[in-house]
Amino acid sequence: MSADRSRLPIPGPARPYHFPRIDKSGLPNGVRVWTVNHASIPIVTLSLLIRRGAADDPPGREGLAAVTVDMMDEGSGDRSAIEIHEALSRLGGQLDSDIGADGTVLTVTCLNRFLGPALTLLADIVARPSLREVDFERVRQLRLHRLTQLRDMPGAVADRAFVKLLYGSHPYGHTPLGNEPSLSSLTVDHVRDFHESVIRPGDATLVVAGDCDHQEVERLAADAFGDWTAATASATPKTVPLPHPARLNIIPRPGAPQSELRIGQVAASRSTPDYHALVAANMVLGGQFVSRINLNLREEKGLTYGARTSFDFRRMAGPFSLQVSVQTAGTAQAIHESLDEIAAIRGSRPVTTDELAMGVAALTRGYARNFETAEQLGRAVTQIALYDLPDDYFDQFVPTLERVTPADVTRVTTDYLDPSRLTTLVVGDYDSIGRDLGRLDLGHATLLSADTF
Repeated sequence: MSADRSRLPIPGPARPYHFPRIDKSGLPNGVRVWTVNHASIPIVTLSLLIRRGAADDPPGREGLAAVTVDMMDEGSGDRSAIEIHEALSRLGGQLDSDIGADGTVLTVTCLNRFLGPALTLLADIVARPSLREVDFERVRQLRLHRLTQLRDMPGAVADRAFVKLLYGSHPYGHTPLGNEPSLSSLTVDHVRDFHESVIRPGDATLVVAGDCDHQEVERLAADAFGDWTAATASATPKTVPLPHPARLNIIPRPGAPQSELRIGQVAASRSTPDYHALVAANMVLGGQFVSRINLNLREEKGLTYGARTSFDFRRMAGPFSLQVSVQTAGTAQAIHESLDEIAAIRGSRPVTTDELAMGVAALTRGYARNFETAEQLGRAVTQIALYDLPDDYFDQFVPTLERVTPADVTRVTTDYLDPSRLTTLVVGDYDSIGRDLGRLDLGHATLLSADTF
């Protein structure tokens, strides 16, 4: 029987998925120890989550959290950075670090017979780093060079400026990299103080996934992390009022053949009960290739190679954003079409049953592939720890998503997306596009300098 290639295949029913049990305990100093057994191969992934991130940067010291995390593997005790990584190599492991707005994760994957030495090494890196001044100067200079490079990348300029427009002096108002004035003013003492007061065992969760036994992990973790003591807690980042940016903002880039566009607003936190409905709504709006905005701007208008939207769910309300790079001549048209699509999904052109089914299918079919390896399982458990999700969250994801209705999508997009509050940022050739932008009925355009961000 030949396949009918004139139409998309009809998705079959989703198969149930059961996430492995999470065993939990804690050390006297506050470190939480969580394990997930996945014994298919003798591999373990160690992930240390610290519920502190770029949002904990003190005002005027943006980038300090990321510099501190970068400094952790630059040496411990008498060992240099090279000796630290040679020790990792002897275990067949590699250290990865990731810092976001709300949390930091350091990860090592190795054979399970090296679990003890790997835990000791990870504890040395996190709890007992050397934080030498010579290493700090090199790390800081590398980050300053990176900021210089980003000036020539329109997408990076747009990303950095957009979060500042949406959040201002709020803890989410900068990227983890920080900015040149703040990095230039940092000292190694700032790093030492931040590590002592912010990187604390009480904010840490050790997640071990793979071929492991919980009692053994707990015993080895106590040996490795047991003497990690807590200093006086630093102040929790204050919630400050959000700014009211202009609806249309321009960073001129003379002669640019394309315009980088960002459109969005502050939307929802990860704890919102509307999470699943918003995820489904985003798939229809701009979260996949066959989404409304991508088909409009790419397939119908030919203005771009691709457009996407996303909700960045965080512990506090995170941003909704549309990201697209378009031909300079089509800048105003792309903004108009994007704003129309966002407005339409709120009710004038509501999501259809077929659209929603396709979006949900894209999220749920093959869902179990997200949990095939120890590293994937460990990453999933850190999400549970970071956002205080229930242990059965991944079991319930598919059935909860499949209960979302078109009416739910209309409700949440109406509640969280307000066309009158959407902020538009353009990084492009203002001389070429200024007149067309003036016809968008978005008010007076505010001209910004990339150096501001």
